[in-house]
Amino acid sequence: MQIRSVNITRYITPLREGGSLPAITEADDGAKYVIKFKGAGQGSKALIAELIGGELARRLGFLVPEIVFANLDEGFGRTEPDEEIQDLLKASAGLNLGLTYLSGAITFDPVVTPINEMVASMIVWLDAFITNVDRTVRNTNMLMWKGDLWLIDHGAALFFHHNWDSWEQHATKPYPLIKNHVLLPVATKLHEANEIMKNELNGDIINEIVNLIPDEWMPEREGYETPQEIRQVYANYLQKRLAISDQFTKEAIDAR
Repeated sequence: MQIRSVNITRYITPLREGGSLPAITEADDGAKYVIKFKGAGQGSKALIAELIGGELARRLGFLVPEIVFANLDEGFGRTEPDEEIQDLLKASAGLNLGLTYLSGAITFDPVVTPINEMVASMIVWLDAFITNVDRTVRNTNMLMWKGDLWLIDHGAALFFHHNWDSWEQHATKPYPLIKNHVLLPVATKLHEANEIMKNELNGDIINEIVNLIPDEWMPEREGYETPQEIRQVYANYLQKRLAISDQFTKEAIDAR
């Protein structure tokens, strides 16, 4: 598995509905990308969650915009008139994360677009697995594009890494926030989804995805000596979550 790298050549417009001011940009391959900036509030941890969450979703069969590593030149944005955006761009020089911009996509609305019960159950399972707090009625973080459902915005997942010392406890903790999931009311096949999903994932796939994390994004060492040791914590966390999938599946069923 490889992630392409592009160079950002043009800042087009901010997406101000995102708290971290992602933006639509153009890159040197001529394509447009939604860029998540490492200089934003949650820093590179949000980019790590986006990368891991998005690539896990892709490996589990969901449609996810292509993720790229997006290089931002140090002098980029000097002529940007908005001081807030200029500060963000200055703080984000180097490697950021981009997702292919799905032009014309519309926000998924469960009232307007019926969704298959198994698909809904699998998405709920994924979000319980990665502790994604951000797929609610208020903010579904799913798009309809060309008739298909696409998953976006996993930057709020894996919130254990904001309290690094207790990652082992976080891995096996209950996840009560699953009760807020937008698709939970139609996720009637969670038992079946659990069997499918836990058989699709294994340690090799988890390691392959975690090893994509660039050294440049590594959190402060926080007791770990090397970037690879930090990658291993992410891998260990996800493997522990996978091992207790029966528990978080039951929790989601009880929440329904």
